[in-house]
Amino acid sequence: MAFDKILVSDFDGTMTQKDFYSCAIHNILCPEDLEPWHAYTRGEITHFEALRRIFERIRAEMPEMERLLAAMAFDAGAKTAVQRLEGQRWHVVIVSNGCGWYIERLFRQHDLRLELHTNPGEYSPEHGLQMQLPTLSPFFAEEFGISKCAVVRSAMQTCGTVAFAGDGRPDLEPALMVRPELRFARGWLASELKSRGEPFQDFSIWSQISEKLCEVET
Repeated sequence: MAFDKILVSDFDGTMTQKDFYSCAIHNILCPEDLEPWHAYTRGEITHFEALRRIFERIRAEMPEMERLLAAMAFDAGAKTAVQRLEGQRWHVVIVSNGCGWYIERLFRQHDLRLELHTNPGEYSPEHGLQMQLPTLSPFFAEEFGISKCAVVRSAMQTCGTVAFAGDGRPDLEPALMVRPELRFARGWLASELKSRGEPFQDFSIWSQISEKLCEVET
């Protein structure tokens, strides 16, 4: 199938209601496990390194990890939404500063096959979630692992119509790269865009984006 439009979307908190990081904090990790995040906010380590150190502290058997993934509340309507978008010649690209281990697991559970750019990793109850830098990716960035701006920029070089969807701080810059009617936000990102007077399309669940994009004149 030929595509002439691209939707670049964040994953955690965008395709899901909650991100993996916050679910792990509330269900598995202890307060002292969050010290790497404090080191990041003090400017001592990168965003990627903070998550890497926190994720490797997770210790849980697979049934508990499956409950953790369920707590993220993945959008059950995502597959239908993707099919609707592809029918309108939209190509969906997922870009995440989280870890491919849980994203790919959720994709398999929901029978989704999407282009994904994220940090690779493996999980075991003995060693936790071991996340790695994607140094061979064309979108590699040491700070986050993957540069969302680089993914959006590449999409813009491929076609004239690019949309972006996100919810967090790393999503602000790439969101501002696309046209307001193609800019989708919820959570922190929506609040920040509103405070800046930047127009955007709001959504509460990811599948709503497909309905709005199919109405946009491109």
